[in-house]
Amino acid sequence: MSSPKVWLITGASTGFGRSVTEFALQQGDIAVATLRKPDVLSDLVDRYPRDRLLVVKLDVTKQADIDAAFAQAKSVFGRVDFVLNNAGFGIVAEIEGTRDKTARDVFEVNFWGAANVSREAVRFFREENSPAGGRLLQMSSLSGIESTPGVGYYCASKFALEGLSEGLSRELDPSWNIKIIILEPGPFRTNAPVENAVIEPLHPAYRNPSLPTAAWRNVFPNVKPYFNGDPDKFAAAVYRVAYLEDPPLRLPIHEASLASLRKKGRELLAAADKYESWSEGVIFQDIE
Repeated sequence: MSSPKVWLITGASTGFGRSVTEFALQQGDIAVATLRKPDVLSDLVDRYPRDRLLVVKLDVTKQADIDAAFAQAKSVFGRVDFVLNNAGFGIVAEIEGTRDKTARDVFEVNFWGAANVSREAVRFFREENSPAGGRLLQMSSLSGIESTPGVGYYCASKFALEGLSEGLSRELDPSWNIKIIILEPGPFRTNAPVENAVIEPLHPAYRNPSLPTAAWRNVFPNVKPYFNGDPDKFAAAVYRVAYLEDPPLRLPIHEASLASLRKKGRELLAAADKYESWSEGVIFQDIE
C-alpha cells in the first residue's frame, strides 16, 4: 500500500477548501489546512490526530505566512505532494461601481496571493521534496473562461491566474516532475456567493433592470437555483485529477463550465477564420 499523500490547502475554512480537506482526510491522506482563522476547523481537529491534520494560520497576502506554512508542513510531515491554491473571494458590482480598494483587494488575494503560493509551491516541490515533484492545483473558475457582467473584477483576477498558471506550466523543467492543473468549477453551492463576496451598491447608471448586470444581481440572495453543483462531488474530482500521472492543464467541472469553454472556443476559431486575411502582409520583408 502506498504512503498517504500530503495536501497543503489554502482557504480551508469553508467552500471548496473545506470540502477537499475533508475528502482527502476521508481517503486516508494527510492535510495541512491553512486559513486566516484556525479556530473555524476545531471540529476537524477534534476528529483527526496531528499526524493526519495540521491546521496552520495563513493569510496569502503575507509572504511570511506562506513561507511559514510550507516550513511547518516540511517539519511535521517531511514533504508536500499536492497544493490546492484555493484562497479567494468574490465581488458583485458593475465595473464602474467597484471601489478601487475593493478591486485591488480581490487581486491581492485571488491573484497575488495565489501567485506567491505558486512560486513557493514550485520551489518546495523541486528543492524540498525527495524525490522531487508535486501537483499544483489552481482554483480558477468558469469566470476564468468567460467574463460575466456584474463580476468583472473577480473574472479579471481569475483570467490573470489562468495566464500566470499557463505560463508557469510551460517554464517548468520536466525533470522536476511538477504538474500544474487549472481547476475551472462552475456554479457550485458553497458559501462563497453570499458569505465570501463583497457586494457593492448598484451604480446609478445601471438602474435599468434589463441590463445584464441586473440579471446577475437578481441571483442574490437566493442563489440555490443557480448554484446547483455539489461541492463534495467537486472535491472528489479534484482528488482524482491530483493522482493522475499525466493530468490535464485545465479541468472544467460542471455543465456550465463545459458550455462556456466550448462557446469560447467557437468564438476564438470564428474570429481567426473571419479575420485571417487581415494578417496577410503584416510581416517585414527585409529578413533574408
